[in-house]
Parts: sequence; C-alpha cells; structure tokens
Amino acid sequence: MTDMPQSSGERHIEKIMEQLDPESERYQVLDTAKKFKSSWVELGDKLLQVSSRGHFREWGYQSFEDYCVQEIRIKKGTAEKLTLAYRYMEKQEPELLTQRNPLKPLPDFRSVDLLRQAKEEKGFSDDEYAQLRKSIVEEERSHPTVLKRFKEVAAGHDTEEPDPLIPVKASLSAARRLDTALAGVPEVPAEFRDNVVNLILYLEETLQSLDISASSRMEADS
Repeated sequence: MTDMPQSSGERHIEKIMEQLDPESERYQVLDTAKKFKSSWVELGDKLLQVSSRGHFREWGYQSFEDYCVQEIRIKKGTAEKLTLAYRYMEKQEPELLTQRNPLKPLPDFRSVDLLRQAKEEKGFSDDEYAQLRKSIVEEERSHPTVLKRFKEVAAGHDTEEPDPLIPVKASLSAARRLDTALAGVPEVPAEFRDNVVNLILYLEETLQSLDISASSRMEADS
C-alpha cells in the first residue's frame, strides 16, 4: 500500500523531531501534533500543559502563540479551541475520555467547542443543550451539520428577552481562559493571580445565585 504524501507541516515537524530526544516532552508534543486529526484530545491535553507550565519559553519561543504557529503549525484560534475543548471534555464528559472505544472516534474538537459555548456562553436551555449533545456524541453528526444547528438555536436566542445568565457565563469563561493563560506568564505578581481566582469564585457564586432565582420564578409561574 502506498503511503499518503506528507504535508509541508508534517515535514516541518519531522525535521524538528530528528534533532530531539524521543523521550523528551518537546518530542512527545510534536509526535502528538503529527497525529492531530485522529488524536486531538491528546494534543489538547499536551498544549494545555505547554501553556500552563510555560514550556514554550524553554524551547525558545516568546509566546504560546508563537510556539503553536511556528512549531506545531496551528493557528492561535485552533490552539485555543483545542485546549478549551479538552478542558470542557475533562470537566463535563470525563467518561468519553476514560472509556474510549478505538473503533469510535471522539467528536470533532470544533463541535465540542460549540457544545462548550452552548453551555457556558450562549444560554441554551437544558433541552437545547441535550439535543446538541445528542447530535454530537450519540448521532456523530458532521461538524458542518452541528454548526448549522448551533447557529439556528443561537439565532433564536438573539430575538428573545436577554438572559441575565449569558453575560455572567461569558465572563466566567473569559476569566477561566485568563487564569490558564497567566499560568504561562513568568513572574506574575501573586496578588494578580489571586484577583483572577477571586473573580472566578465570585462569578461562579453569582451564576449559582441567578440559577436559583430563575428556578424559583419558574416554580412560581407553574
């Protein structure tokens, strides 16, 4: 059987790998990046570690974005979706990570990120979220199909009365991203990190309080 021709990105990665110890962490990240299409979860996990531990500096890069673009050959937006999708799977769908079926590929990371947005940022109802999750996890719909469904539901929310939960969820998601990014920045004053952690705790408590208030109103109306 003839091997598939390598892309320029794959050749670039292999050239760097030839100069590294196969046991090194840098080599392992590159090896995972080569298998990106079938192994995005592993790459998301490793990139999250590279970012949070600041390894990219040890490897000669000024920023995590530079590392992703120049060495792994993926865009900043793709790296962000990968790491956020992995964190979301780890938190919300851990059984998909621990009980993986080699004959059943994991959902597309872009679809998982849409699921994350539906829950954390876009204010989907429990039923809307469940339907989106079913199309991704159980029905294994293609990403374009999932994206179309996501946009249709999200557009419906744009015409409704603003949900007070949405800006809080969006702010909480942004604060968590900032906390992850700061972990890779050297010599950040401890009080700054503490402020971000306290902000996350405040937003989580606010979200919980709003959830309780919304549930109480629904019970009173029923």
